[in-house]
Amino acid sequence: MAVEGNNSGGEKKKELATVLKVKEFFREFKRVVWPTPRETFKNTGITLAMIFVVGIFVFLVDLGLIHALSAVMNVSR
Repeated sequence: MAVEGNNSGGEKKKELATVLKVKEFFREFKRVVWPTPRETFKNTGITLAMIFVVGIFVFLVDLGLIHALSAVMNVSR
């Protein structure tokens, strides 16, 4: 016969460990250095500019591959 309550000590230890981890997380969360609005605006601009540059690059590579493929396809006819 199993006696109920044998695992309650282990479960309480797991629960306590979880609570301590959550407390530690929020303690560390206070130490985060958040960017200023100016830094956020600057980083957003850099990100958008890089998206634009990479988009143009991919477009040009795609265009070049389309022309190369069409040249190969026309030669095979």
